[in-house]
Amino acid sequence: MWARNTYWFDFAMLYGLLSLGSILFGRFEDWKPRWRRVLKVFIMTGVFFALLQFGGRQVAWGVIGALMLVVVYLHAVWLPSKGINGWTAEPRDKYLDLVGARNKT
Repeated sequence: MWARNTYWFDFAMLYGLLSLGSILFGRFEDWKPRWRRVLKVFIMTGVFFALLQFGGRQVAWGVIGALMLVVVYLHAVWLPSKGINGWTAEPRDKYLDLVGARNKT
């Protein structure tokens, strides 16, 4: 059941990556409602399994790997270049302005 060539293994690995992402980047999601955070997990899971079904294991993991590289680049290079800590979203006000999550009056 848990052999490396089964969907169960892929499912476990995907959720392991999502859990790691939640630990590393969870503070960035604090301002969003919980249903939006859960929806993102379902969308990512759906995309992954669609790629797995139609493109094969190498395509699915390649796309997920590329997306993870983009996320790490954003948090390690791009956000710090804007004066925002890439791991804690500090300063919070500057981050919220950057993503347009705050009403500007």
